[in-house]
Amino acid sequence: MYLWSAPQEDGDGTMPEATDDDRSRTGPFTPVVTPQWPAHAAAVWAFLFGLVSLYWAAGGTWLLDTIGESVTAPAQENAPAMVATVWASALVKLAAVVAALGLVQRWGQIFPRWFLLGGGWLAAGLLLLYGGAGIVQQALMATGAIGVSDTFAPVLYWHLFLWSPFWLLGGVFFALATVHLTRCTRR
Repeated sequence: MYLWSAPQEDGDGTMPEATDDDRSRTGPFTPVVTPQWPAHAAAVWAFLFGLVSLYWAAGGTWLLDTIGESVTAPAQENAPAMVATVWASALVKLAAVVAALGLVQRWGQIFPRWFLLGGGWLAAGLLLLYGGAGIVQQALMATGAIGVSDTFAPVLYWHLFLWSPFWLLGGVFFALATVHLTRCTRR
């Protein structure tokens, strides 16, 4: 798969050297071969996560009791601040679909390289930090090394084995996609 534009092979099956003229015709990025699956995986990850948040924002309750009482109780009472937070969360996650695809799609070139790389690394860093720190904290709770509140104890293993790894997985996908963009667009 190619990132934005595909170079043409020479008659002997090798790829020609890119010239300054070639670069000016293809835009600011040098065309190179790159795997696109990490960006597509990040987009699917964000889409699925966004759908869950949309479902909850619309009043759905499936898996809501796996989050914790501090979130579940206000959500079930339709507290305006919680409803707004869940809608905002859904919109951010769905915007992450566009951000992930912007790392590999031709239309992503409308943004400067630094913007794409900065956004990719920011998303990767936040997701990796949140998911990784969650796993460490929850593993310590599960082993008894640190205390668990009575309200979080019933959902501890949901977070340890579902939610925190899911956040971490998104970070891995965004990191891989950004690494590929970094390597493919070196100047």
